[in-house]
Amino acid sequence: MRVVVNKIGEDWIFLFLLGCIMAMLSFLMDFCILHLLEAHNVMYEEAARIHPALQVTTWIVYPIILILFSTYFVHMVAPNAIGSGIPEMKTILRGVILKEYLTFRTLLSKMVGLTTSLGSGLPFGKEGPFVHIASIVATLLSKSISSFRGIYENESRNNEMLAAAAATGVACTFAAPIGGVLFSIEVTATYFAVRNYWRGFFSAACAAILFRLCAIWFEDENTVTAIFRTTLRHEFPFDAAEFLCFAGIGTKDALQWLGGSSVCVAPSKFVFLMRKNKRFSGFLQSYRFIYPLIVTSIITAATCPQSLGQYMGGGITFRRALSDFFANVTWSDKYNEMLTIDEQIIIARWDNPSIWVSLVTYMMFIFLMSAVAITLPVPSGVFIPVFAMGAAFGRLVGEAMYVFFPNGINNGYSIYQVIPAGYAVVGAAALSGAVTRTISTSMIVFEMTGQLSHLLPAVLAVLIANAVANILQPSIYDSIIQIKRLPYLPNLLPNNSSAHRTMAEDIMVKDVKIISHESTTYEDIRSLLSQNEGLRAFPLVENKSKYVNKFSVFKYECLLVM
Repeated sequence: MRVVVNKIGEDWIFLFLLGCIMAMLSFLMDFCILHLLEAHNVMYEEAARIHPALQVTTWIVYPIILILFSTYFVHMVAPNAIGSGIPEMKTILRGVILKEYLTFRTLLSKMVGLTTSLGSGLPFGKEGPFVHIASIVATLLSKSISSFRGIYENESRNNEMLAAAAATGVACTFAAPIGGVLFSIEVTATYFAVRNYWRGFFSAACAAILFRLCAIWFEDENTVTAIFRTTLRHEFPFDAAEFLCFAGIGTKDALQWLGGSSVCVAPSKFVFLMRKNKRFSGFLQSYRFIYPLIVTSIITAATCPQSLGQYMGGGITFRRALSDFFANVTWSDKYNEMLTIDEQIIIARWDNPSIWVSLVTYMMFIFLMSAVAITLPVPSGVFIPVFAMGAAFGRLVGEAMYVFFPNGINNGYSIYQVIPAGYAVVGAAALSGAVTRTISTSMIVFEMTGQLSHLLPAVLAVLIANAVANILQPSIYDSIIQIKRLPYLPNLLPNNSSAHRTMAEDIMVKDVKIISHESTTYEDIRSLLSQNEGLRAFPLVENKSKYVNKFSVFKYECLLVM
């Protein structure tokens, strides 16, 4: 084994194994999640044959059982698995050591907890937790195999492999190796070593290729294609005048402010409110299943197809919703005789009572539900709910454009009809980029859809969205770092900041309470202790004319002497 490693190179073998393991774990998890969601739908449909009340009960109780199991399992095995994982990896790659965060127990807890939480159908994402999972796998590989222990023992190389693992986690989630590498750099690293570029690309490419090949081997796909394959028009994808609308999607008006700012603010305000109320916080810690039970009950009751769920796609999954948003069919042109059966089904799913009500309701509820759901003590991500919300907004704008310009925009040369699905692609990239403060979401969208004709509009919208969101709030990951109070160094201030002109004397305490080795008496110490109850230590100096600190005297030591 050692001879093979030396001949090929331990980095190449390590990254290949990491990519293959992560691809198989991702496919296995998707397989389990799909069957959990199918079981939910089958039980819901079978219950309809007995009684409508049982049908509603089945829709609500099934996710509650999965969320409560996830909560219990994660709490008993490894509580470090709670949440996304990207904020913690961002902290680790800045040089902070988080104990018990990259262990096998945490891996087991994250895998099982994430599978059951996503299988419940609640608005969670997979991307953030898989970055954490990939980092754990990379750490365990470097620890367990003797040929790779040099990676674990070398701190610099270990960080390089963790950065490559973060890219691998994103790549095997979306089958997007290029976007995965760029996204991992943007969200986890402030300063990135260019020499580490090839590691991220190689491991991410291995993961993405094997992940899509698994779909072929298990007969889910006929060939290697994009996850959300689109059939949009390429010869004339959009008119130049539509750039204004794409820029408007980037700013999002009130919704952009809501998505870029409030998605980050709402969970943090909620958590800070719970921390402030000691009695309520103590109650939740003593009865840890009460809060997940209440939140899951409210969300599932709202999404039930027999209640409000009928006005937002009938309680469909995020995967199905995104496929509908990216479908090359104009929903507002429902009377078109050229529509296929599948296209009519898509329109009928969202035309209750109208596509406008369904899309607005869907966006509002996904925002509210995801803002509350990510506070649950289970493994969860936020990228996919935000991605779907942005796609819904883009679809709404695209359908409105088609209604206003049913025959296309006349530019004096040629007239082509508006493509609403293209607006959905741009909207998904813009909102997810605003919330995560990344530009690479545009590349992830292209790799997920195979749609490159809207490259410039998507990049434009993402840049504008980032500019607007940066003025309002930090990214969702930085907000979670603040919520969890992780030891994290902030970014350096710009050169024109007044902080760079601040002197040490401007922030120093000048009225220092000291103990002099030569002149301080018993009465002075007694007075010092009585007048400064908040201080825990006092500097000991040679004399009061020279404030040269020799060492510190703690308050309890003075009390013992007295």
